[in-house]
Amino acid sequence: MGGILEGEVEVTGDIEIGDMAKVKASLAGGDVSVNGHLTGPVVARKRLIVGRSGSVTGDVRVARLAIQDGASFSGKVTMGAGAVEAAPRPKVPEPEVVQAPAPTPDPEPVVAMEKPAPVEMPAPIVVAPPVVVARADGKAKAMPPKPMPPKVIPPKGKQKKR
Repeated sequence: MGGILEGEVEVTGDIEIGDMAKVKASLAGGDVSVNGHLTGPVVARKRLIVGRSGSVTGDVRVARLAIQDGASFSGKVTMGAGAVEAAPRPKVPEPEVVQAPAPTPDPEPVVAMEKPAPVEMPAPIVVAPPVVVARADGKAKAMPPKPMPPKVIPPKGKQKKR
């Protein structure tokens, strides 16, 4: 850590406080190394090392303790494997239980309507002119056209299959 820190730090790994750091916090970690200024309680599950330029003000619970020549320490020390196991855990505030608002009934589902296929007008009925048929006797006779079924024209574009 470097810079200024206030609060609580609890990690499963190691903590190192740099030369220029100023920390006001409770610390809990494996190996804790202090080279800056620390104010607050410390729990070091493995070892606490206060370096030459470090200062610690606060009670410590450690498995092992090393204070280097030139370091500053003020506080109560509880040392040994049992001290670390008996260390009180920092209280973490319980999350607030907030009741969610009652669900509102779902509105009617919106059904997407497909565009209706364009309506094509039926093909106009074309009446063919009468057919003139020549007869063997030389007289022509007009014959009415044969009725034809209406022609179905499919709509333009592709239709979706259902």
